[in-house]
Parts: sequence; structure tokens; C-alpha cells
Amino acid sequence: MGQAADILKLYELRTEPEMRSARKWFFNDFDPKKATDILYLYKSGERSSANFRMVVSYWDMASSLVASGLIDEKAFLLANTEHIFVYAKIRKYLPEIRKVFEEPDFLKSLEDLCINMPDFEKKLETRTKLAAIWTHADGAEAANL
Repeated sequence: MGQAADILKLYELRTEPEMRSARKWFFNDFDPKKATDILYLYKSGERSSANFRMVVSYWDMASSLVASGLIDEKAFLLANTEHIFVYAKIRKYLPEIRKVFEEPDFLKSLEDLCINMPDFEKKLETRTKLAAIWTHADGAEAANL
């Protein structure tokens, strides 16, 4: 039951009200067009900065638990897909962000877990499409997918 309890605890943490709000912002409002959009979040000190940091650090932390063997990878991947969505939204910008931060391992656990998944390219493609749909509330962009 240890693995199951750990995965259920991770899920429980995602339902905490502040985290739920941050996730809603990440899915619906966060729409970076370039790395500087993300870099600006860190400097802004606004709520969006905290939302971004909360979501990406949560999934990087959860991924690190898998990487270290504390949570079984197969069980984690069967129970979670949101981390792929998070990675899909930021992946293009990670090299530049890492360079500016001088942190080559920034969000590395999240990235490694995602890119080593079976059928990663297909999953990335579908999550990227979903990101476009969910981020544009008016549906105009979604109609062109």
C-alpha cells in the first residue's frame, strides 16, 4: 500500500485550494510565446509568478520522487498525465531559461520523466493540442487545430 498511498498523497496535494487555483491559471491563462514570457514571471512578483512556480516545481518534485525510486515509475505514469501537459507548455523554452538562470538542471526531473515515457512524442503532440484548446477560452484557436 506504500506506493498507492504515496500516489494518492500526490493527488491530494493537487486538490489543495491554492494549488488548484494555480493549476487552473496554468491550464487556462498561461500562454508563453517565448522564453522571456516565463523569465518575466520570475521578476514580476505577481500572482502569476507564484502560480507558475507552484505548478512546475510540484511536477518536478513529483518526478524526482520517481527518478529516485521512491515512487514506482509505472504506477506513477498509470495514475498521472498532467505532468506531460505541464512539460508541453514549457519545453521549447527550457534551454534558454536554463542558460539565463545558469541552472542546467532546472526542471530536469520533469523533463527526463516525460521524454523517457513510452510513446512520448504522440503524448506530447496531443497535450500540445489540448494546451492550445484550453488556453483559448473563446475557442477560436481550437477551431483551427
